[in-house]
Amino acid sequence: MTDPRTTPVPDRVRSDVAHNARVWNHWLGGTDNYPVDRAVGDRVTAMYPSIGEVARADRSFLGRAVGYLAGEAGIRQFLDIGTGLPTADNTHEVARRTAPDCRVVYVDNDPAVLAHARALLAGSPQGATEYVDADARDPERILRAARPTLDLERPVAVLLLGILNFVLDTEEARRIVRTLMDAVPSGSHLVLTHPTLELGGEGNEAAMRFWNENATPPITARGRAEFAAFLTGLDLVEPGIVSCAHWRAEPCAARVAQFGAVARKP
Repeated sequence: MTDPRTTPVPDRVRSDVAHNARVWNHWLGGTDNYPVDRAVGDRVTAMYPSIGEVARADRSFLGRAVGYLAGEAGIRQFLDIGTGLPTADNTHEVARRTAPDCRVVYVDNDPAVLAHARALLAGSPQGATEYVDADARDPERILRAARPTLDLERPVAVLLLGILNFVLDTEEARRIVRTLMDAVPSGSHLVLTHPTLELGGEGNEAAMRFWNENATPPITARGRAEFAAFLTGLDLVEPGIVSCAHWRAEPCAARVAQFGAVARKP
């Protein structure tokens, strides 16, 4: 992993304001973060002690979902939007353990994410892996940028893990999903996670308020019905909509207040 203490900071990076990608990295035990990220992250943890478990469960869900898609579902193309800072078991690494020919496009609009991601790939064979600087709110731009790497006439797995919660307007979030899924063919999959005040997450409400007052970007939780609406017209893969910690996991896995689902476009 790269270290912000030795890696040049891109001009657009604000190291004086906590940012989700870096705070998430802190919760996962990484070093790609600044004092402000650790301070805000630790305050959120004090208010909502299970947030670290949520971060780890979301990351584990990514590994299981991508492993399923590259294996049983036979997917060879992945569009990972809002990827966050690179860590262990990134999408391309998990997918290529099963199918070395998988093609992956990562999308993020945080310059620190892009700088660290490109540094991680420097000096090693990249294969068909690309990083795109784009905002999740501009799915048309994302699709245009992905086309040189991904064949959108063939099935694609679209990953939106913990990203739609930063789109505060639910109709806009649904438009993003519709635009992306309308652009890919039958057999494509949508992979989602999203925080909720359900599933025992009621205690997160105050922590989210604190986050919105002290960090960026602002966040919102959604209930099961709103989460399910993102999957309209798609066929849920078993076990359906569950805590992301329970999706095809060991029976003893502890529940976290983060919905997770994988669905297939018929």
